[in-house]
Amino acid sequence: MGKTVKFGLNLFSLRKQIATKEAFYATACRLADMGYDYLQFSGEPFDPETIEEVSRRAGLPVLLTHVPLDRILHDTKALVAEHAVFGCARVGLGSMPFKNLPEQEMLDNIVTLRTATERLREEGAAFFYHNHQHEFIKLSSGKTVFDALIEEIPALNFTLDTHWLQLGGVSILEYIERCKGRIECVHLKDYLPTFPDGKFKPKFAPVGDGNINWHDVIPKFLASGTRYFFVEQDDATDAEDPFAEVGRSIRYLKEHF
Repeated sequence: MGKTVKFGLNLFSLRKQIATKEAFYATACRLADMGYDYLQFSGEPFDPETIEEVSRRAGLPVLLTHVPLDRILHDTKALVAEHAVFGCARVGLGSMPFKNLPEQEMLDNIVTLRTATERLREEGAAFFYHNHQHEFIKLSSGKTVFDALIEEIPALNFTLDTHWLQLGGVSILEYIERCKGRIECVHLKDYLPTFPDGKFKPKFAPVGDGNINWHDVIPKFLASGTRYFFVEQDDATDAEDPFAEVGRSIRYLKEHF
């Protein structure tokens, strides 16, 4: 790979550090200094003019978002126009409720995601769905929810999240292959199994600090069409030093890839 891969950060990792325009700009500048190349906007209210100004001034393009489903479904044209303000045509959804639902509601949610995909396509944008572990619940058909999303919504893109794939009990490499050509954007999140008081408790971790084999995973992503790698560590924002947390990830990635 010749250490030429570029990496970004999903700002959800530092959502408390971007609460104002000034804080957002200061955070973006620190991330650029660390070696991050681009951003995903998530975790704070969506304001296209602020995103455009901060990303331009800091030199970090915003290439993906997470926005509310209601806007995707019912305010599609305006939402896509707002994304155009900062040069982004990738609209993301952070989650969809599947956990502890009756099967029919899960199936209805799959239909809703198909509708969202079609509406964004009609407006010239691509829809990216971010998985958690709950998409690996099995339906009565024997397929998982994720299987149904792959098969029933061929235009749907996925922001595959490595931590949640691992927690979902599936092969990361297998699902990268299954989503080939539909994973332009991915989340790099490490998985750290811990056993406090003898009880299993998985934790989020900086990339390189957990048990995911990145030397297999990242080349597989590249071979499957991934262009944008967003580091994400959900709890970094609450760490004693949030910037040190995300700094560990980019240092590891820059050193190894």
